[in-house]
Amino acid sequence: MDIKVKNKLLQLYKKHFSADADSFEMLPLSGSYREYARLGRAGHSVIGAFNADVKENRAFLTFSRQLADAGVPVPEIYLVSDDHTTYLQEDLGTVTLFDFITEVRKSEGFSRTITDEYRKVLDVLPRIQVEGGKRIDYSVCYPRAAFDKQSMLWDLSYFKYYFLKLARIQFDEQLLEDDFQRFTDYLLSADSDYFMYRDFQSRNIMLKDGAVHFIDYQGGRKGALQYDLASLLYDGKADIPQQVRNELFEYYLDQLEKFIPVDRFEFMRFYRGFVIIRIMQAMGAYGFRGFYENKEHFLKSIPYALDNLEYLLNRLDLPIELPELTKVLNEVTGSSFLRSIGHEKHNLTVRITSFSYKKGIPADPSGNGGGFVFDCRAINNPGRYAEFKPLTGKDPQVQKFLEEKSEMKAFLSAATLLVDQSVKNYIDRGFTHLSVNFGCTGGQHRSVYAAEKLAAHVRNNFPVNVVLLHKEQD
Repeated sequence: MDIKVKNKLLQLYKKHFSADADSFEMLPLSGSYREYARLGRAGHSVIGAFNADVKENRAFLTFSRQLADAGVPVPEIYLVSDDHTTYLQEDLGTVTLFDFITEVRKSEGFSRTITDEYRKVLDVLPRIQVEGGKRIDYSVCYPRAAFDKQSMLWDLSYFKYYFLKLARIQFDEQLLEDDFQRFTDYLLSADSDYFMYRDFQSRNIMLKDGAVHFIDYQGGRKGALQYDLASLLYDGKADIPQQVRNELFEYYLDQLEKFIPVDRFEFMRFYRGFVIIRIMQAMGAYGFRGFYENKEHFLKSIPYALDNLEYLLNRLDLPIELPELTKVLNEVTGSSFLRSIGHEKHNLTVRITSFSYKKGIPADPSGNGGGFVFDCRAINNPGRYAEFKPLTGKDPQVQKFLEEKSEMKAFLSAATLLVDQSVKNYIDRGFTHLSVNFGCTGGQHRSVYAAEKLAAHVRNNFPVNVVLLHKEQD
């Protein structure tokens, strides 16, 4: 940060608080060109911001006031410089939703603890979109007042030039442009008379004092409800399990219906389209920041985006034909080049399997033998209860039972410590395979839960290939 900018922020602080700040700490740069610092005195701090883009600042400052009026928890703005390039705002702490997810996953996997935080976010999202949308002055939106055809085509071109071309994906440019036109026309037929946050993802949600708060909405504009939900639930590195996504999707619609009536079938059809364009927009950013600006952080998000895209393509049900776009997206998900980047290259595959002891311990197909076999049968069995019999360890009801009414947490913690030790050693020694097996009586509840949680933990903490199999489910 330039010394003149630093002095300007210090002067704003003194003017507003009638005292000199005795601390000043630059905050790490993120994906934008804005600069932030934490400054203040003992027991109290604020965030100082600098951005040379006055129009973007005006959007943020105006939206902050209007969203606060709608009851949305956003940072209070204390003071703005006369030239609108610097301002002071409330310090909402250091813990983002993404930080919280990352930390909890180390010990619990993607547990109910994390899902409950997402529910807090989704309690507020309809208020941002509907009540906030009624108060927003769309004349200050920057760079566009709405997520209109021009905005969508910008995002699609961003994807084409900064991702497809740099990722070496071949395409017919005219046919792809024709599909872009059809795709945007379809998305524009969705109801779009709401406030669209634009970058509604886990790094822009702060957790403080048990509540959620929202930042970085300066790109907001008028748009469809589905876009922000897509941004949150398909947030790349947050890597929300698909079953949890489905649960949170329904929860959001329940909250939305408190504000407006909802046709759930139509909402879902448009939602999948908006998920696709959101992922393409994010990939454009990954390409620009990663391939073009050589920022490795962005390249690490690509594998998550590929997995999300692959899942969606297998279930896409749009009422329009997009042959070239579909072909291109399938080539993206199948690209060995894209699959190889974003991680340090290690050849270790961790094969995690759930099984039934009635049918025996699974063989190790690698031929190496060894590995771990963990017996889950000492853990309180949800299969003994009628309401859980038709379910599996993937179902939220079973997961809640195991987390609250069994010894699973301590069992899995001990197993995880042993597996982590081997994974670290195997990486260092260049080994290629490790097998981990969880068995229970029927291979349906306890072993499935344990295998799912360990697989999520290993994926999130080690640069290895994880193969997850449920012998009795698959």
